[in-house]
Amino acid sequence: MEAKFVALGVETLKIALTLSLPMLLSGLIAGLAISIFQATTQINEMTLSFIPKILIVAVVMIMIMPWMMNTLIDFTVRLFNMIKDFPF
Repeated sequence: MEAKFVALGVETLKIALTLSLPMLLSGLIAGLAISIFQATTQINEMTLSFIPKILIVAVVMIMIMPWMMNTLIDFTVRLFNMIKDFPF
C-alpha cells in the first residue's frame, strides 16, 4: 500500500518536471544569449534581460499548452481511477 503512494509521488514529481522543463530551458537559453549579448556590448540594462525572458517563456507556454493540458488530464483521470479502485 505504501509503495503505491511512493510511486504516485514519484510520478507526480516526474510530471511536474516534464511540464516545467520546456519553459525553464527556454528561459535559460534566452538568459544565456542575452547575457552574452550584454557582455559583448557592455550594456548593463536590467530590463534588457528581464523582458525578453518573460516574453519567450510566455510564448513557449502558449505553444505547448495543449500538450500540457493533455498530460495533466491523463494524469488526473488515472488518479481518479486509482481513488475509485482504492480500498478504504
